Amino acid sequence: MELFSHLSIGFGVAFTPINLLYAFIGCLMGTLIGVLPGIGPLATIAMLLPATYALPPVSALIMLAGIYYGAQYGGSTTAILVNLPGEASSVVTVIDGYQMARQGRAGPALAAAGLGSFFAGCVGTLVLAGFAIPLTEVAFLFGPAEYFSLMVLGLIGAIVLASGSILKSVGVILLGLMMGLVGTDVNSGVARYSFDIPELTDGISLLAIAMGVFGYGEIISNLGKPASQREVFSADVKSLMPTREDFRNMAPAVMRGTVLGSALGILPGGGATMSAFAAYTIEKKVKARAGEVPFGTGNIRGVAGPEAANNAASQTSFIPLLTLGIPPNAVMALMVGAMTIHNIQPGPQVMTSNPELFWGLIASMWIGNAMLVILNLPLIGLWIKLLTVPYRWLFPAIVMFCAIGVYSTNNNTFDIWMVGLFGILGYAFIKLGIEPAPLVLGLILGPMMEENLRRALLLSRGDWTVFFTRGLSASLLAIAALLLIIVLSPAVRKKREEAFVED
Repeated sequence: MELFSHLSIGFGVAFTPINLLYAFIGCLMGTLIGVLPGIGPLATIAMLLPATYALPPVSALIMLAGIYYGAQYGGSTTAILVNLPGEASSVVTVIDGYQMARQGRAGPALAAAGLGSFFAGCVGTLVLAGFAIPLTEVAFLFGPAEYFSLMVLGLIGAIVLASGSILKSVGVILLGLMMGLVGTDVNSGVARYSFDIPELTDGISLLAIAMGVFGYGEIISNLGKPASQREVFSADVKSLMPTREDFRNMAPAVMRGTVLGSALGILPGGGATMSAFAAYTIEKKVKARAGEVPFGTGNIRGVAGPEAANNAASQTSFIPLLTLGIPPNAVMALMVGAMTIHNIQPGPQVMTSNPELFWGLIASMWIGNAMLVILNLPLIGLWIKLLTVPYRWLFPAIVMFCAIGVYSTNNNTFDIWMVGLFGILGYAFIKLGIEPAPLVLGLILGPMMEENLRRALLLSRGDWTVFFTRGLSASLLAIAALLLIIVLSPAVRKKREEAFVED
């Protein structure tokens, strides 16, 4: 009953005209930019974060959540119609979705992605609401030592579950941790690693890194691709309604993807990408029905399962953020930045000190998912028109929008140069096959880890055994060590590499 009373508070907040408006604007803007090839949820939130600065905290977070879902939905449209994954979690959608488009079945593919995402999003939000209260009570047992150990587990989880080389993931996380050291020391007030550059005394801008690595990096990469790779199947989208056979095939895949995504979204380093890959791997292992086309040639399960999984994971990834204050993935790391900008400290105190914000955000997720079905399916013709805009007009506009957005945060041209610099770094990551998401996690968690490490050592008078003598802290470190040992074993490493094969 307590859950229903909390949700009634949340829906009371979410259904106010102003919050409904910002939820719609967020969904629309997220879909609008997310549908563009190469611009995924992370880049979209980074680019549109300045647009929320002047809003009330509740409206700002509702709008950002809408941007997140909208970009996630828009990425599937790009993957199916243009054969360009807007982000890592859309890679597996490309495999069968694009083949369906080539066979004149782009409509059912888009419908499978949209309906599967809607169902999974609703279930994922329900899981979030159900887990919120018990996990918040557990969070009050955490002290500085436990928080430090939890963040270590989060970084290890990001290494284990990141696609690509483990060694590269470790290197990127360490780079992010080092970048987090730049700025002013909290205890002494002395600038460190700023190289006498005044703009760096407050640290490296998270917005500049996110826009550069994920926005500009993707833009440079996509501009390097020939126009022949950007074929859009606009003429083939005639009917969105899947057949009865399609529904029979996709329904179990959506259910499996929803359960898998809901579980993996909670894990540190998990999120939408790992969920989509895992869902596609499972669907390939499930016995095919009679007459079903092989995977890789237009199987609707290859679209519905991963899309349901990545959307369910998107919802449940809010659980560790809102209850423990720990971002499980790069997108949630940006949400931490957004909450900090609005003077909100993510963690268990949010539910007690600001229940309207906490439950209003959760309730808005159901509303946002419903809005996205309305935006994405009936208005598919509009998104197709957007996809046909020539790149030579489209990308200069995006670059200009990014520059205006990052300049407006501090009214400083230094940030624009930083975005350009990190854009080159992002392009280098793409060329070298390095997943950049752990960089943002390291940047966000680094200062938090340092603060809790120093606080724990101050309370224990410099006794390092405090991390091993406290039961909860020792358990978290033991899990982190076990994860590392398991993933470094040759058999598991081979299976991990096979799970991230794209075709």
